[in-house]
Amino acid sequence: MHQIRFLFFIILTCTQVSFSQLRTVKELDINWKFQKGDFENAFQVDFNDSKWENISVPHDWAIYGPFDKDIDKQDVAIVQNGEKVATEKTGRTGALPHTGSAWYRNKFTLPNYENRKKVILLFEGAMSEPQIYLNGKKVGAWAYGYSYFYFDVSEFIKEGENTLAVKLTNKEFASRWYPGAGLYRKVSVIVKNKESINQWGTFITTPFINKDEAKVNIKTKASIKNGSLITTIFDADGNQISTDKTSIEFGNEFDQNIKVQNPRLWSPETPYLYKAVSQLFVGNDLKDEVSTRFGIRDIKYEANKGFSLNGEVTKFKGVCLHHDLGPLGTAINKAALRRQLTILKDMGCNAIRSSHNMPSFEQLELCDEMGFMFLAESFDEWAKPKVKNGYHRFFNDYAEKDIVNLVQATRNHPSIVMWSSGNEVPDQRGEAGVKRAKWLQDIFHREDPTRPVTVGMDQVKATMESGFGALLDVPGLNYRVHLYEEAYKKFPQGFILGSETASTVSSRGVYKFPVVQEKNKQYEDFQSSSYDLEACSWSNVPDEDFVLQDDKPWVIGEFVWTGFDYLGEPTPYDESWPSRSSYFGISDLAGLPKDRFYLYRSRWNKTDETLHILPHWNWEGREGEITPVFVYTNYDSAELFVNGKSMGIQKKNASTPQNRYRLMWMDVKYEPGNLKVVAFNAEGIPVAEKELKTAGKPYKIILDPDRKTLHADGKDLSYVTVSVVDKNGIPCPKATNQLKFKVTGHGKYRAACNGDATSLEMFHLPTMKLFSGKLVVLVQSTNESGTIELFVTGHGLKSGNLKLNSTD
Repeated sequence: MHQIRFLFFIILTCTQVSFSQLRTVKELDINWKFQKGDFENAFQVDFNDSKWENISVPHDWAIYGPFDKDIDKQDVAIVQNGEKVATEKTGRTGALPHTGSAWYRNKFTLPNYENRKKVILLFEGAMSEPQIYLNGKKVGAWAYGYSYFYFDVSEFIKEGENTLAVKLTNKEFASRWYPGAGLYRKVSVIVKNKESINQWGTFITTPFINKDEAKVNIKTKASIKNGSLITTIFDADGNQISTDKTSIEFGNEFDQNIKVQNPRLWSPETPYLYKAVSQLFVGNDLKDEVSTRFGIRDIKYEANKGFSLNGEVTKFKGVCLHHDLGPLGTAINKAALRRQLTILKDMGCNAIRSSHNMPSFEQLELCDEMGFMFLAESFDEWAKPKVKNGYHRFFNDYAEKDIVNLVQATRNHPSIVMWSSGNEVPDQRGEAGVKRAKWLQDIFHREDPTRPVTVGMDQVKATMESGFGALLDVPGLNYRVHLYEEAYKKFPQGFILGSETASTVSSRGVYKFPVVQEKNKQYEDFQSSSYDLEACSWSNVPDEDFVLQDDKPWVIGEFVWTGFDYLGEPTPYDESWPSRSSYFGISDLAGLPKDRFYLYRSRWNKTDETLHILPHWNWEGREGEITPVFVYTNYDSAELFVNGKSMGIQKKNASTPQNRYRLMWMDVKYEPGNLKVVAFNAEGIPVAEKELKTAGKPYKIILDPDRKTLHADGKDLSYVTVSVVDKNGIPCPKATNQLKFKVTGHGKYRAACNGDATSLEMFHLPTMKLFSGKLVVLVQSTNESGTIELFVTGHGLKSGNLKLNSTD
């Protein structure tokens, strides 16, 4: 039997602990000066930046807008979408002002710095083509805006004040979605002894596991001669498990094997994490100490069986995520990421694909903690271009360096179970592309022999003929559900991954009539129907993927496009204005669930009840007209009532993919009042019910926070869902009132978002219209603890106010 076996378990967290006189990590998050534009002498120490904007990092300069249809306007035929004739695309990159150059400057001093120290300057993401200067001298440059990179700046650093200057340049026609702009991820300075553990120099695996014990292998690269290494493993409660000392080096690498008895295995259900503390000695002198979180888990990919985690066959119930965080832009924020993952966890999602670029360290840390498997992707382009100024310009010089940094920086995360070397690259066709695929895969294997490599393939026929798909560890199909069977027969691996699926389009709370399944459907209001039956020419509705996932054991799972709406790519309205963000999300740009969320939840979440009715029941002017009612539930049957009158019982069946996964009453005629559904268990006994009521005029504002207590760190967020109800407390699903926001106390207003892909209101301004009766306000903590109060007002509405707490 053809079998691919990968055994691995986690490692290195990306935020090092600071140790007095040994190692200090200083995050450069405050005291930055920023100015957009190209300034010839901005790298010089004495450059006058007094009139520049004061900002903190992470920072995305473009998210503050304004939206403009002429920004990065592209005349292009999108080959991936099957287009053959170029047309004008106005919102493809989000219609936000991300192009051009900008400078960042920061003055800092280093604690515990001495001349003999080694100093590392680490960037976790800089968009894009960064040029780095320290104390007036160029340290180096990078190309890829999504890559992590670092420089040894020991020769440039000095005691006292240091001046860091960074120039970033975003070219037009360089992206297919909103890339963001600026120092959008962390910047840090690491000070340590010259005799020290290398940056990303720890690699932990578990080559042997059973219920009684696990062998933990730790390879540690260090800049040292005649030294020794002591590594101690601790459990999640801080109890010491075992320790090992070695003075044997192979080249510049220590190799240790440490036993863990009665290991607790990492999985999405039980994301248990251990910690390894590595201490580097010269004689009796401790020179360096690094703490690394890791987990213990076993992964296998087997022909005809699929993917197994810790010995159990497991399907990927995954989503693809772009790197922007909606109204925050691309500036990384851990609270925003945690909220996304919390929403996905409730849906039953167990896996994330970073699309189509390197994930943030924070995202991986949270996936380790919260229990998500991760497909870490690298590139959207190889040597052949998709866009004029894309990654193909750098591929030959940077691809290997970017992969090395990706793998070495993140390979210790237990969440990562697969790498991806590319997405829908034009290189899928032709012999040169096959060679590139092998070259990239070999680099991944060299840096990490424990995980497989995939590519998201859309030119499936071509990859069958060329051998491209056959050489991959995991053949990933983007859409092409009609080719799954043929690909399974022709590819030798014995399994298929839905590396990108569905691309169903919908707008939260918007319903169109008549209700029919269509592709490329467009409407005058530039919205898509939330009956979840509309897709693109190259994609499909969710039920078609569900059939393959449920009926074919050799289909190892799917990654749905996408978990959340994102800025840019407003298909099917990328030739229309205004339209500046996607419709693909299971949740909208504000993170509010669309109806489709409950369709996936009814199938993926095996522990909680799902019973969801659509559409809303406010249809003035449609009285007596056919208004179909769908129910998404994990029960097999249900009865529908309109104002107490039964519309009959529907039971899931296999007559069509939709009938198999949805309960649908297609002949219901609208009459205002009460819509109720009663669900039955397998024995036909009523076990759950839900109802919708027709609402009156908007009367009162309701505020519902996802969190009431924030950390007083100047970064934490509470996402407050704002809605309106009538005098009887019934939600008003069609409300579009203009609202205003004010935050007082020890917090500040950060942003708002209503999930409307056609809205041109700026996120950072304290006013916005409701969309389909809802929006979300982001309240941010300050550095002081205390009470925060949010006030939301709207003309003719009873205002809403909410008190939050901020603590140290």
